[in-house]
Amino acid sequence: MILIDTHCHLDFPEISGQIDDVLARAKQANIAQMVTICTKVREFPKIVAIAEKYDNVFCSVGTHPHNAQEEADIGVEEIIALAAHPKVVAIGEGGLDYYYDNSPRDIQKTVFRNHIEVARQTGLPLVIHTRDADEDTISILQDEMKNGAFPALIHCFTASRELAQKVLDMGLYISLSGVLTFKNATDIQDIAKDLPLDRIFVETDAPFLTPVPHRGQTNEPAFTQHTAQKLADLRECSLEEIADATTANFYTLFKKVPELAKSKGACA
Repeated sequence: MILIDTHCHLDFPEISGQIDDVLARAKQANIAQMVTICTKVREFPKIVAIAEKYDNVFCSVGTHPHNAQEEADIGVEEIIALAAHPKVVAIGEGGLDYYYDNSPRDIQKTVFRNHIEVARQTGLPLVIHTRDADEDTISILQDEMKNGAFPALIHCFTASRELAQKVLDMGLYISLSGVLTFKNATDIQDIAKDLPLDRIFVETDAPFLTPVPHRGQTNEPAFTQHTAQKLADLRECSLEEIADATTANFYTLFKKVPELAKSKGACA
């Protein structure tokens, strides 16, 4: 059995000083591969350096909506050029965040559309961050699909059932984080029960959103197993079945990542 952490931030200070230990614990927990996610294109060199150092770590390139204003001048072609690196397997995380509004919404939208264009041209999946922005996220995704399909996933899903259904209808994927294990996350848990198993990922978003039973600690890729176990419990199937399915999904979408194991088994 192997699991994949599709979204973590190994460059963040809570983790960056102990990466060797973090990866050793991940190995013990059967986390075979992980993607460390870029939040600022201008910090891409330090992120790709981590991916270059470790065989089982891959990375993305892109601008988080919080940082859209400061990187509004970074164009599609610049990101495409960086995405050619063999360890870059995704674009983003890009999207919309209306909870904090750290960047003006019009700039967030423009940068989001630029990231979609990069995903469309490169064929690499766009890692979408959306918070308190369901309506605009749906609208932009539907509008952009008219210009040509692109691969994408909603990371750290905490949105509405409507958004979940809309992105599934567009052929996109959904990733579940440690939020799934939270006592008050009943809405997300109910949605997770109903998601098609061939469209789901698990992630940590480390160092944030530490799952039960490690609340209060710094999150890390090893804890992916707890989100996967919660998903298995909700769907009344085994952890191995969730691991097989989410790993197969990962290789289907993240096509640049070398496959370590074939998926076998399923769970309704």
